[in-house]
Amino acid sequence: MKAFVLPYAGAELPQLAEVAPPATSADELLVRVKAVGVGIHDSYFLPGDATYPYPIGIEAAGVVETAGLAVTAHHPGDRVAFVSSMQPKGGTWAEFVAVRADSLIVSVPETMSFVEAAALPVAGNTVLRALRALGPAAGSLFIAGGSGAIGTLAIQLAVRRGWRVAASASEGNRDYLRSLGAELAVDYRDPCWAAQVLRWMPGGVDAAIAVQPDTSTGSLGVVRDGGGLISISGDRLEPERGIVVQVVPHSADVGDELSRLMLDVAAGEVRVEIEQVLAFEDAGEALAKVATRHARGKIVLQLDA
Repeated sequence: MKAFVLPYAGAELPQLAEVAPPATSADELLVRVKAVGVGIHDSYFLPGDATYPYPIGIEAAGVVETAGLAVTAHHPGDRVAFVSSMQPKGGTWAEFVAVRADSLIVSVPETMSFVEAAALPVAGNTVLRALRALGPAAGSLFIAGGSGAIGTLAIQLAVRRGWRVAASASEGNRDYLRSLGAELAVDYRDPCWAAQVLRWMPGGVDAAIAVQPDTSTGSLGVVRDGGGLISISGDRLEPERGIVVQVVPHSADVGDELSRLMLDVAAGEVRVEIEQVLAFEDAGEALAKVATRHARGKIVLQLDA
């Protein structure tokens, strides 16, 4: 099969290669990949026991080719989207991938394209876990990094849950943020952006989600005393003024919520922004684009039209 692989341990750039399809165990699915969601972590989320050449990648959508004898929830022919990370047998940038049955796997509605489905697992899973950590009470929320794949979903899902949302992005994305439901859109390059948020919500917002790296400290400054902050990027900072600072709870099970999100997207109730769909052979271009952290929404690789 064709796959984008790291040829040896320590290699920095993946290469297109012909490798053998992965063998599957009784508790695994073999999935024929139709589309791949591209993320900045794809080339360096690697298991310690990886064998090389190692196919990179974390999320994808496709069709179940075979199911192991111990797998009961999925069957050959099922349309699925999934997250398969840190697996010794390889990742998702391949024509076939072995997926453990206990991975995050959701059904893809018949009315949804594989391109849309591949854009959702990582971003949707991350946003749902972040919102879970904030708790059920809605109030005012600031999202630092609102135009990427995670921010795009975070704005929409927070608004649907009753939050009043302000978000940051570049000047050119202000109208885009408002179209997603943000009441206030600020330019993160503007030195006065925090003052704008505090004019919108005097005393500070109830909570903030810091999506992009190195945005947690600035976000902390617009949160009210005793509020909350979720750092998706994992920034380290000292809490202050009684603000509860958390990282995304990676152990939280949001599989059912992600399945409902799939249905909402298929019904046109939630928007998935896909900046670019590239052919599988153009994966290097896709990886370079996400490395800039300036993609609007998601970049997806399509293997099969």
